[in-house]
Amino acid sequence: MSVYLDFEEPLKALEEQIEQTKEIGATTEVDMTDKINELEGKLSEKTKEIFSGLTPWQRVQLSRHPDRPYTLAYINAITNNTFQELHGDRSVKDDKAMIGGFGLVDGQSVMFIGQQKGINTKMRQYRNFGMPNPEGYRKALRLMKMAEKFNKPIVTFIDTPGAFPGLEAEERGQGEAIARNIYEMMRLKVPVICIIIGEGASGGALGIGVGDKVVMLENTWYSVISPESCSSILWRSWDYKERAADALKLTSEDMLKNGLVDDVIKEPINGAHRNHDEIFATVKVAIKKYIEELDGKADDQRINERIEKFNKMGVWN
Repeated sequence: MSVYLDFEEPLKALEEQIEQTKEIGATTEVDMTDKINELEGKLSEKTKEIFSGLTPWQRVQLSRHPDRPYTLAYINAITNNTFQELHGDRSVKDDKAMIGGFGLVDGQSVMFIGQQKGINTKMRQYRNFGMPNPEGYRKALRLMKMAEKFNKPIVTFIDTPGAFPGLEAEERGQGEAIARNIYEMMRLKVPVICIIIGEGASGGALGIGVGDKVVMLENTWYSVISPESCSSILWRSWDYKERAADALKLTSEDMLKNGLVDDVIKEPINGAHRNHDEIFATVKVAIKKYIEELDGKADDQRINERIEKFNKMGVWN
């Protein structure tokens, strides 16, 4: 059963009316085509009205929508289920919050890496809610180095509320693992494409977020801190999360305007959570376009442009 956010309730009401009208037509054998078309027209207009005027907080809510596809769903759709997952960091264990492996994109071998959230309570616990430990980032780096060895492009999918903040993660070097990834990703000799498909929070996102192309889906967010945590620090309460979301400038539109991402991938008009097939197809087209563009450059040129891009970020005197 589909989940509707509070601002999506008018759409739910119209969709229920359409279903009821179809049922009446089927049971009474009365032609309800005109009525159905009228309701579908209203639904289309209402959808455009709602999704064209989303607030930053509403986009944050959409990025976390339980019906939104996660990393594995994107990978399996884009590779036509040719994805071969690889496991372990060769030191501690296999972090289930971070997945990676090779897959074919229309015959081309690509290394996919990303944070994976769970689709139900049991899987959320298994995947640690998409929050990797240090070994997750070390596994990601191992796979990136493998891709570099075999000269294969890398695509990362970012969707995390942050790196795992537990004591054991800090004991095993969470900060060092993320910093090492940032350093090493800057120097990778193969094309690196980073796509934010949901939440892009703090160092948890940056640990697999340094690339030649850093792009966001339309209804995602990317920031040093979540609106709730920002609100609790500044106002000692989560009640100001909407105000914090506004101030953080964390939407795809803001990030593109400020030069912190390279592109924004448009979602279906009613959001990625309502039309999986369309967003999978759109992302696949974008990945192929970026790889083709980056393949045309020499390794040194890509590395220098990548370093220069990140060096230019921010404002200083």
